[in-house]
Amino acid sequence: MPTPSSPSQSAEDYLERIHELIEEKGYARVVDIASSLKVKQASVTSMVQKLGELGYLNYEKYRGLILTDKGREVARKIRSRHETLSRFFSLFGLDAETQKRDIEGIEHHLSPDTVEVLSDLAKFFEEHPETLRLFQQSRRLAKRKSA
Repeated sequence: MPTPSSPSQSAEDYLERIHELIEEKGYARVVDIASSLKVKQASVTSMVQKLGELGYLNYEKYRGLILTDKGREVARKIRSRHETLSRFFSLFGLDAETQKRDIEGIEHHLSPDTVEVLSDLAKFFEEHPETLRLFQQSRRLAKRKSA
């Protein structure tokens, strides 16, 4: 949940995508952001102006959008949260498409404390594969009983 000084859910999505584009291509253009987020270029332009006013990015002629230190920090936190959730869901054999849909649906609603717990739980299961197997067996057994 955003605090007065943190970006909105929508702004986070833009910052995450801008950061990804810069890493992939070396630059981020409005047209690329609009295409990847499936929104109109006018919407991107409006959000980019807002993010610029809030100090998350700058527009540099011929270079496109450049994240400020503040913008990069937010983008890194978003990526880390996303990777933690993906790592956690992968442990349970959820397919990539289900993970993507679920992560997009919940990632903005989890507190940093909850994400940290999920990260710790993922680490625990990775370090104790026998416990993960017991959990998976328990789920399979419960499914058979309820069928």
